[in-house]
Amino acid sequence: MPKDLFENVCEERLFSELFAKHSKNLHNFIYYKYGEHINPKDQVQEAFIKLWDNCNKVSLDKAKSFLFTVANNLSLNQIKHDKIKLKYQQTEIKGSTNESPHFILEEKEYLQKYQTALANLTEAQRVAFLMNRIEGKRHKEIADLLGISRKAVEKRIYGALEKLRKDIEGI
Repeated sequence: MPKDLFENVCEERLFSELFAKHSKNLHNFIYYKYGEHINPKDQVQEAFIKLWDNCNKVSLDKAKSFLFTVANNLSLNQIKHDKIKLKYQQTEIKGSTNESPHFILEEKEYLQKYQTALANLTEAQRVAFLMNRIEGKRHKEIADLLGISRKAVEKRIYGALEKLRKDIEGI
């Protein structure tokens, strides 16, 4: 009786035989065609992974062709990706901004005032304020985390805002 042409490649024994039989030739094919920079070992592994994922769809007699086609396509995709990366790396990143030097100086001064004003807050006010404004936590969440009442959190935050407004002029 002739052997069934559509043997299941999903059988571990057959898959291992395919790997042993074709992995070296597939590696050499990719290496000779595209070079070492494509990482032929990775392409071979990816081709066998795709074969395993599609093992029910690929017959045993078509497995070698499937592997070589997939590995070739993966290598071409890698080359295309490398070209895109190279093109992006060659583009010049604009080092200047549209802001005027006066604006940049004001921004730095404001940041210094803000940091000084934050440092002048009490620790309780600073913690509650930063949890609310930076981390985006609600008053109830802050109260639960700090183990205090919601009213106490509100008092700390509003006290911090009042003190910040007084310390930083021009807000």
